[in-house]
Amino acid sequence: MTRFYLDADKIPTAWRNVVPELPEPLQPPLHPATKEPVGPDDLAPLFPMGLIAQEVASEPWIDIPGEVLDVLRLWRPTPLVRAERLERALGTPARIYYKDESLSPAGSHKPNTAVAQAYYNAAENVRRLTTETGAGQWGTALAFACRQFDLECKIYMVRASYDQKPYRRILMETWGGEVVPSPVDQPDHPGSLGLAISDAVRDAATRDDSHYSLGSVLNHVLLHQTIIGLEAREQLALAGETTPDVVIASCGGGSNLAGIALPFLADDGVRLVAVEPSSCATLTEGRFDYDFGDTAGMTPLLPMFTLGHDFVPPPIHAGGLRYHGDAPIISNLVKSGRIEAIAYPQGKTFEAAIQFANTEGKIPAPETGHAVRATIDEALAAKESGEERVILFNYSGHGLLDLSAYDDYLHGRLVDA
Repeated sequence: MTRFYLDADKIPTAWRNVVPELPEPLQPPLHPATKEPVGPDDLAPLFPMGLIAQEVASEPWIDIPGEVLDVLRLWRPTPLVRAERLERALGTPARIYYKDESLSPAGSHKPNTAVAQAYYNAAENVRRLTTETGAGQWGTALAFACRQFDLECKIYMVRASYDQKPYRRILMETWGGEVVPSPVDQPDHPGSLGLAISDAVRDAATRDDSHYSLGSVLNHVLLHQTIIGLEAREQLALAGETTPDVVIASCGGGSNLAGIALPFLADDGVRLVAVEPSSCATLTEGRFDYDFGDTAGMTPLLPMFTLGHDFVPPPIHAGGLRYHGDAPIISNLVKSGRIEAIAYPQGKTFEAAIQFANTEGKIPAPETGHAVRATIDEALAAKESGEERVILFNYSGHGLLDLSAYDDYLHGRLVDA
């Protein structure tokens, strides 16, 4: 048996909040003007109180509203799959499992938080959400979620991805989203997530009917994604495993990694590995400091690893990983040594993604290809040492709308940044 399912009634009914068990207490976000710790009133113009409460929550479990679960059940629980064909191709004694988040309506893990955020905003009579998106995975997810709760959605898409991935834009528009390239005032600029966040925050802050929605980085976003790892724990038990030896995920802002890894945080023997692009190596080359979450300096300053809020990464195909900072929770855990971080150039990740496609039959998103690369290297290390090793990684999204990236790789046009 290679696929392990949970029954629909086994979907987790509470999210896992790891903030109380971090190695060091989180430092507070600071107001962009006063540099003093922000309070609920400072965040209220952009976020509903339900999400603000989750941002500062100290309880270890937070119930998932029934209305959110009703939507999540469209695709959850997602299967855990053992990649036996990849194992055989590598000749490794390692057992490789992946959590298949590509089965959501948007094709990635992103709807896990998009649905929750749309629900909490709708519950407080907000009628319109603005957001940024890199590769389009997050924008697609929020457009879908807003449609479920009858909200308008305005999406500022990083211009490099807007040009590279037209079918992502079409998918967002199919679900009623309005999509524009960012930065809106610099038509020749390739854009960055930091610039797109500035555009989206500026929009929401100037309209009474609007709030801003963020697809990664913030505590409540990471909280919502823990449903992935909570399911995976149960499914590993069905597969006859106790705990994995290592948990791997690609990392841009941190939500994908958090979703699969944080439910294993208390397991001392489990290594947690973040994988990022060499061209935007926030965790491996950045500094730990307070920095703005956006380029214009409109957001609170967050304690995180950062390359500087004015950093503009090359327009690599893994647009969802092109972010100058990282989630404070992830940064805290990397700083303490609990999470390891590695970086790869995009050529190596596409090489791994092709190998995965040819063995397991699934085409990974360019972001997901980073996790596949690290998983293959981990499995080869187990082969060299002769160790049995249980590897769990998050298959965070499919690449069926990223085929132009594969075309560039297969025909020698990919810049190996």
